[in-house]
Amino acid sequence: MEYTQYGKTGLEVSRFGLGCMRFPADENDAIEMVRYAIDHGVNYLDTAYSYQNSEVITGKALRDGYRDRTYLATKSPIWLIKKHEDFEKHLDEELDRLGTDHIDVYLLHNMNVANWETVKKCDGLAFLDRMVEKGKIRHKGFSVHNSLRAFKEIGDSFDWDMSQIQLNILGEAQQVGVEGLKYGSAKGMAMVIMEPLRGGHLLSNAPAEVHQMIEGHPEKRSLVEWCFRWLYDMPEVSVILSGTNSLQQLKDNLRIFQHSAPNSMLEEDQELIGRVREAYESKKSIGCTGCRYCMPCPSNVSIPDIFKLYNNYQLVKPHQVDKFFYKNVLLPSGSGADQCVSCGVCQQHCPQSLAIPDLLKKVHAEFTES
Repeated sequence: MEYTQYGKTGLEVSRFGLGCMRFPADENDAIEMVRYAIDHGVNYLDTAYSYQNSEVITGKALRDGYRDRTYLATKSPIWLIKKHEDFEKHLDEELDRLGTDHIDVYLLHNMNVANWETVKKCDGLAFLDRMVEKGKIRHKGFSVHNSLRAFKEIGDSFDWDMSQIQLNILGEAQQVGVEGLKYGSAKGMAMVIMEPLRGGHLLSNAPAEVHQMIEGHPEKRSLVEWCFRWLYDMPEVSVILSGTNSLQQLKDNLRIFQHSAPNSMLEEDQELIGRVREAYESKKSIGCTGCRYCMPCPSNVSIPDIFKLYNNYQLVKPHQVDKFFYKNVLLPSGSGADQCVSCGVCQQHCPQSLAIPDLLKKVHAEFTES
């Protein structure tokens, strides 16, 4: 296992972190998997209040001395917070579930529009500082599915130790993206990556030509290796989380991360990733090229972003992160398809002659259905 500095905290963490959201169904198998990871050099575990039974199982796995061998990260359920006191109430519940007296890295979970407003309203940042003083948590962070602009606002608002963002080969410029990764790292935050394989759907939905490209490349690696390699090649990345649900998956990930030094990809490797990305994106449901000639929209609709979300969603169903982002970020920010008034200005400028207002209605209907 290779290790790296965790932002400005002084912690030295494994570049591979075990995500504890997708445990095996059998509790004993899950405990065995967590302990196997720690025994083989993984010292960063990531769980959350909302991951079903995860904190309880993780707590059991960390008995018998395993707690002292790992850095433990978990998250506050912001959507349950009604008043300031609720923050510590839920933290105490998590400490009890995990069987520990402190959390090494405590995150405000998913800073979308509504949750960020709750944090500000209920003084969540002061809560973090107070819990550090009490010794209940050691380092302060947040996870985010939001826009780059919102990420920068949150990142600039507080002395954060870390941030957890979604990033993968299809999301170079989506949500926070690579630009946000570099922005957060430059501020001294440890940058933790979630959804590197989009819940495995990048693998299960890979076009045939992607496999052909990889098989024909001089350096022989699997698709999952290239997805991880593209991420750990960036020196700004501190930890890459993978939510393995079997010991076999875990062993394969441990093999991949035995040699995971940044700045190790050649120019032809980067070109391969570019062609792989193009192959995925060619499977579009909506023929938007992202040229942005339709922008700015008089009604503030984020037309290219909405179409890219929809195309990605169609590619990696049943993964729901694109729907979630639309409903919890774009709609509350007033840039969703519901703002379209069918003025037709965008359609006049579209090189692809797309019926943009009709397509926006289609996306909105599918993304907001229950």
